[in-house]
Amino acid sequence: MKTWMRDRINPGEITKYLSGDVDFIPDSEIEEKIRRMKNPDPAYVRDILAKACSIETLSPDETAALLNVEDPDILEEMKEAAYRVKHKVYDNRIVTFAPLYMGNLCVNNCLYCAFGADNKKTVRRVLTLDEIKAETRVLAGEIGHKRLIVVYGEHPSMDTDYITASIRAVYGVKVPTKRGHGQIRRVNVNAAPLSIAGLKELRDAGIGTYQVFQETYHRRTYGKVHPAGTIKADYRWRLYCMHRAFEAGVDDVGIGALFGLYDWKFEVMGLLYHARELEEKFGIGPHTVSFPRLEPAANTPFTQNENHKVSDSDFKKLVTVLRLAIPYTGMILTARESAGMRREVLPVGCTQTDASTRIGIGAYSDKHSAQEGRRQQFILGDTRGLDEIIRELAHAGYITSFCTAGYRCGRTGKHIMGMLRSGKEGEFCKLNAVLTFREWLDDFASPETFCIGEELIEKEISQIKKKLPGMYPELIKNYEKTKNGKRDLYF
Repeated sequence: MKTWMRDRINPGEITKYLSGDVDFIPDSEIEEKIRRMKNPDPAYVRDILAKACSIETLSPDETAALLNVEDPDILEEMKEAAYRVKHKVYDNRIVTFAPLYMGNLCVNNCLYCAFGADNKKTVRRVLTLDEIKAETRVLAGEIGHKRLIVVYGEHPSMDTDYITASIRAVYGVKVPTKRGHGQIRRVNVNAAPLSIAGLKELRDAGIGTYQVFQETYHRRTYGKVHPAGTIKADYRWRLYCMHRAFEAGVDDVGIGALFGLYDWKFEVMGLLYHARELEEKFGIGPHTVSFPRLEPAANTPFTQNENHKVSDSDFKKLVTVLRLAIPYTGMILTARESAGMRREVLPVGCTQTDASTRIGIGAYSDKHSAQEGRRQQFILGDTRGLDEIIRELAHAGYITSFCTAGYRCGRTGKHIMGMLRSGKEGEFCKLNAVLTFREWLDDFASPETFCIGEELIEKEISQIKKKLPGMYPELIKNYEKTKNGKRDLYF
């Protein structure tokens, strides 16, 4: 184990990206900007909103100014601008997915995580390939998911060989449904930072987005919550994992912070600096940004820490600012939040959300498994099923998209950045959302959700006929094929 841990980090794959011995998170500069941009002038804020609406990444000063807005009327203007940005880039689509935890063994001892190596109350387990297939059959064949985020602990039992084998096991499951078949078409990965060589193995296995959260960008706090002597204690190994991913040929990466470890304004700034660094070095920003809040976890007293707890009002504000600061990125709202909070936050710019979420190991195929602290990393706020969430989204005018076409058509990485900024990608996505929503309605929807979905899909097709008349005939052709049982048609 000690040898495995020692060989995990390659210092040369950190220093090669540094400027001297300086990384791209200047703690004191960030703190200074947050202090200096207090009480921003309303005219300046409105100029910033105009820039965000043109889908330009904001500067640190501009982002700090938005973080310091307190005037209720200006805050409302910010929310309206965030909505416009989201609609311009992604239209009214919401992408759904499910997390699939592959195991809870870990060599690290993060103070906020129930999977820490020293937590003796956690029941440890790593799924076998047969168990992974059983979980996938439920997710793809009974619930109707097309996307997963597969989650791994940092442990020799979940090395790159296991990760690649488990991804292939997920992709290999195909389940008959009412009219067609269920299958996972996009496997995103949440795993510990890997070397360039390891990331090339994941790329070759067909991963979607490679997701690693910095947890906290604040260096001193990072050191406190990630004890010395663990792999995760190395701040820069984690900080530069997305650089290695791009160098390895992984097109799409996802960044995030765990809000509640340090001041939420600092973490928003850290995410912005990270996005700008990737844009500058590689010409590609993050495909997604995540902003989970710290939640209770079994036998982890740190999660009750109130020092940096993020209030609901501050949470809504930080989501708004993130949408404006990094306007092209996908934004993931998770089931850590309650159903009520998800309803409130979704309109200010979120593009993805999970549903039917179970994070206990093996919990999807275990029909009697409810939330059980000893088996899962933290406690969820929203465990509603996919059908119920889709019905609610449709009531609110959002179409649930199961599209994975862009990843198979090469609309990834650098190729998608310009399309996102111009709104062009949203046109393809709207077409594919209609086709994949039709699939899901026919294969999985309850009668009530089916009726509401039918009404929504008619409105969507009517909009496409007006806005995209050149694409309309081809859409109708593929739509009729989909209604007749053909699956996985896309533009």
